Amino acid sequence: MPPWSTIPRPLVLGVGNRYRGDDAAGLLAAERLAAAGIDAVEHPGDGPGLIEAWQGRDTVVIVDAMKSVAPAGTVRRFDAVAAPLPRAAFHVSTHALGLADAIELARTLGRLPPRLAVYGIEGSAFAMGTPPGPAVAAAVDRVVALVIAELDAVDAPAP
Repeated sequence: MPPWSTIPRPLVLGVGNRYRGDDAAGLLAAERLAAAGIDAVEHPGDGPGLIEAWQGRDTVVIVDAMKSVAPAGTVRRFDAVAAPLPRAAFHVSTHALGLADAIELARTLGRLPPRLAVYGIEGSAFAMGTPPGPAVAAAVDRVVALVIAELDAVDAPAP
């Protein structure tokens, strides 16, 4: 992007807690994406902080661990502008106002970015002091590739 451009760069927020097993998935993804030159930051996942972090951005991608009935390592992509996240699946946060709640609050306040994608990585072990499991670690690699491809498509010039 030319330095004189007024279009803000896409932002990736990796959400999680590095010390809670599979909950570190979003942080690991952000770390790898930042190393690849993408504007990616680690975020603890508090709702008001998330809303503040994406202000002024046109494209935001969030990577976070989720917990539903799917096997560990399952990856799901959600268009958070089009529809609410499945709140129960993203309720592994230690914050009272987690990711799904923050997105709905931002929607109500008119503070959602125009494009907001959420990649959920299914986890199974969230105990303190444990590392992410092998299925989640492999899923992080897949999500990094998916996010890079998605951001490349956003940055591609119109035909």
